[in-house]
This record gives sequence, C-alpha cells and structure tokens, in this order.
Amino acid sequence: MDNEDVATVLFEIADLLDLQGVAFKPNAYRRAARNINALEEDINKIAAEGRLRDIPGVGEAMTKKIEELVATGKLDYLAQLRSEVPPGLVEILKIPDVGPKTAMVLYKELGISTVDGLKEAALNHKLHGIKGFGEKTEERILQGVRIVESKGGRTLLGLALPIAESYVEYLKVSRPLDMISVAGSLRRGKETVGDIDILVGDDNPAGIMDSFVSYQEVDEILMKGPTKSSVRLKDGIQVDIRAVDTKSWGAALCYFTGSKEHNVTMRAMGVSMGLKLNEYGLFTRDSGKKVAGETEEDVYRALGLSYVEPELRENSGELEAAKEGRLPALVRDDQILGDLHVHTDWSDGVDKIDEVVSEAVNRGYEYVAITDHSQSLRIANGLSADRLRSQIDSIRKKEDSEGRKIRVLAGSEVDIKADGSLDFPNSVLKDLDLVIGSVHSGFKRSKAETTARLVKAIESGRIDILGHPTGRLIGQRNPYEVDLDKVFDAARSAGVCMEINSHPDRLDLSDIHCRKAKDAGVMMAIGTDAHRTEHLSYIKYGIITARRGWLERKDVMNTLRWKELSKRIHGGRP
Repeated sequence: MDNEDVATVLFEIADLLDLQGVAFKPNAYRRAARNINALEEDINKIAAEGRLRDIPGVGEAMTKKIEELVATGKLDYLAQLRSEVPPGLVEILKIPDVGPKTAMVLYKELGISTVDGLKEAALNHKLHGIKGFGEKTEERILQGVRIVESKGGRTLLGLALPIAESYVEYLKVSRPLDMISVAGSLRRGKETVGDIDILVGDDNPAGIMDSFVSYQEVDEILMKGPTKSSVRLKDGIQVDIRAVDTKSWGAALCYFTGSKEHNVTMRAMGVSMGLKLNEYGLFTRDSGKKVAGETEEDVYRALGLSYVEPELRENSGELEAAKEGRLPALVRDDQILGDLHVHTDWSDGVDKIDEVVSEAVNRGYEYVAITDHSQSLRIANGLSADRLRSQIDSIRKKEDSEGRKIRVLAGSEVDIKADGSLDFPNSVLKDLDLVIGSVHSGFKRSKAETTARLVKAIESGRIDILGHPTGRLIGQRNPYEVDLDKVFDAARSAGVCMEINSHPDRLDLSDIHCRKAKDAGVMMAIGTDAHRTEHLSYIKYGIITARRGWLERKDVMNTLRWKELSKRIHGGRP
C-alpha cells in the first residue's frame, strides 16, 4: 500500500466512527490521514525503519494499525467497523449537507442505507415525516445526490477531450499562456475519465483563476484559490485547475499526468540514484540542489530515461523500456492516410457518398472506404446484393470524377453469421475493394462458439478487417466471450487486420488488446465507423488507443501508401 492507500483507509475509519457517534477519534484519524497524504517519503519505508511515530498525529495505537496495513494490505479494525455500520451510509456522507447524525437518523427512521434509497425517498417526499426535514431539506438533498452521481460517473474520452480542449482554448485567449495542458487520465488517453484536470505554468496565476471560474459553461464554483480551483460544468463534469511556477512546470506535469503507479516507480528510481522527485522538481537528497524540473524531458533525462509519451505512463514496462532505449515510436495523427470504415445514407448513415469523399479530401486523405452494412442488418437498412452492386457502380464513377485526388474504395461491413459464414456470397464479395467482417448479433453465445465463429470468418479468405472485434459498448454492453489468442493466431495466418474502432462508445480493440495483437504479429486498422461526416474526426480516439497499445506506424494498415495498401486488401484495384 502506498501513502494514498493508507490515508484512504484512515479517512474511512474516521467516517465510520462518525456514524457511530464517537467523539474526538474521527478528527485524529483525519489529521493523520492528511499528514500521510502530504508525505514525500514512502510510508512503507517509514514503517520499515520504525519512524511512523515521527508523523504528526500518529500515536502508538495508530502506528500498530498502519504497520498492519502496510504488512498485510488489510486491517482487522476496519473490517470490524464496517461490520457495525450499513456499508452504504459511508457513501451517503459524501452528499453535501448530510452529516453523520443526519445519515443515522435517515437509517433509523426510514431504513435508508444507500444513495439510491435516499434519492427515491426524497423524490417521493418521504422525508417530511422526520422531525426537522422539510421541502427545502429534500431539495438540498436531491441537489447533493445529483452532485455525487455526477462525480461518481465516468465520462467517455470522446466527450471529455473536446470539453477540455475548448476550456484550454478559452483560457489561452483570456490571457497569453505558453504553459498549459490537460493532465491526469485524460492526457494519458484513458477510455473514460472521472474529472478533467488542467495544469498551468504561471508565476502570477491570480488572473487565470478569475478567468477559469468565469467560463460560460461553469454551473457551480466548487472552490477558488490562488493556485487551485474547481468547478462543475453545466453537463455535470468537474474540472480542476492547478497553477505552478514555470520552473517547476515539467515536474508538475509529470506528477499530475500520472499514472500513480508510473510516478511511484519513477520516485523509486530517483531514490536509488540519491535523488528526490516530487511535483516541484528533481532534487539531490543530500544537498537539496535542484537537478531538473522545467521540462518533462529534463526530468526523464536526469533519471537516465528516454522521454515517455503520456499514453504509455501506466507502469506496464514503459520505464524499463525507456531505460534500455526500447520505447516504440508511437503512431501519429499525421501518419494516418485514410479512413477504412465509413457509412453513408445508403444504409444507416446521414450523408451522401459525395459529402463523405469531400470531407476525406479536406482531411488530406489518400483514400477512404465506403463500408455500408450488409443485408442481414435490416435495422440499419443493410444493402441487398443488388443495392450493393449499384453502390459499387456509383463509387467507381465518383472516384473517376475526383480525378484520382483520392481513392474511394467500394467496401462493405459484412455481417458474420452465427455459423461464421458471411452475409454475401463470394460472387458479390469479389467485386469489393475492402471487406470488414463484423458481429452484430448473438452476443451471449459461449466462448467456444464465438471464437469458432470469428475464426471461420477470418479463415474464409474473404475479409480484410475484423470489425470491432469484441463487440463491446463502453458502459453499456460487455465484450462477448471470445478467445482472442486464437483469433489473433488465425488473423496472423490469414493476413487479416484487427480493427481499432474509433467510435467513443467502442474503442474496440481496447489498448490492452491492441498490445496483445501487436505481440501476436497482427496488424491493426483504425476506422471511425462514421455515420455522418463530422464523425470522421473520431479517428483521433482510435489513434490515442493505438498509442496506448504501443503501436507504431508499421503496425497500422491505414498508414500505408495506396500502392502498399492495395496489395494487402482483398480486392485492391490498380
């Protein structure tokens, strides 16, 4: 357990004691928790050296509890307290204006032990019967519940990133700033984020804090200080900003980007070199002399490391690779030469082929694939064989009219049927430039059945890309059960690519599976699954996912020039 983990346990103990009506002790635990959280030194090292009593607020009894925590990762005292208090009451304490006494009254009078239960009771005006609870109290509680629900939720990368980028642009306009960046899990490109973190390097940050809280999308100012502020936006997401001295910019950006595990490993590396790393810089432990801190590159270099891109900072081998010079040259936006998964108004898209092609030209692409749904997907107005042939003719004419400014590929997102066969016969598929095989039904089949289904489609020799390979919708539908190792083996043998579907709801393959596919020798294809022209911008989320999966240019099919790509795809024309 690290410092934050120990502090979290102590904070929970304080809450549980509060709920039991214990006096004095809760404040003592909170004081110790805050002091441990603020430590620059690892709590495990302090415990091993018998120096826990040196921490303000940590007495003999608490020392024993912390020693148990760091040694076993568990605490019998905490388990005992949890058994004495309904578990949901601790969550209820997170609601503004609901303290321990109120929570216990709600539990004893109405049996309310969860946030959902409290919300339902307030909506149905069940609190009126409790002494001291009226209409205004219910309104305040409901407002607090909404805040807790918003804070507890996760926001898709594709929703959070545009919000953060707009906020950053507003701040840049409000005041000249050279040093400003999103931080936290959003900068690392996680598929969902909690809050949005923004970091500013400024030696006189008061004006920035004023601008920050004055943003037109702010619904509530949660906290405003000289170097740190927090707001809640109208769409419910919380945004936090921190300002640091320009001389500490690099170290602070490292620290607030995370991940926590990446930072802990970096600090340990520093300790082994006689250095101390924190958000203010990298210092020698003996003299306190500052070694680095103005840029992230300086910090990594001083630790004997190559610069680690933010998307890789998950403590999954990147620091070892940085030390040994083995970091990948991650794929970049400007290396993507086309979109290989786009729908039009021929099936369930909104825009015409002409409009899609125009947008692809505007984006500087060398090629774009029109891949409307096949006939079995009736709900998406899937194309019959005759309609597909008509579309192919239309695409050929469109490509000719463009004077070869861009290659317009006639493709199809073909349903993979339950038995692994494809939705069109070979006589139809042979006329296509590109075939994406996808599963759109039968998600609850067994792992063996689903694996066999995908492998059969891959081995048919008729598909170029396996579309959204696990079928997941983030936060809505779990991936279907499938043995991806077998799928990857089949794909490598057949020369079939795995898709990174860039739609924010999908990001499928995930970053973890991208890395496994790469290790298995399988190439990826990044496609937007666009259903309107503005969705072509989703490509950036697929690129972020690819980067998190350690993918390089050579690992991504749509970085290939047309001549090379035409050799890889099923029907490629000269």
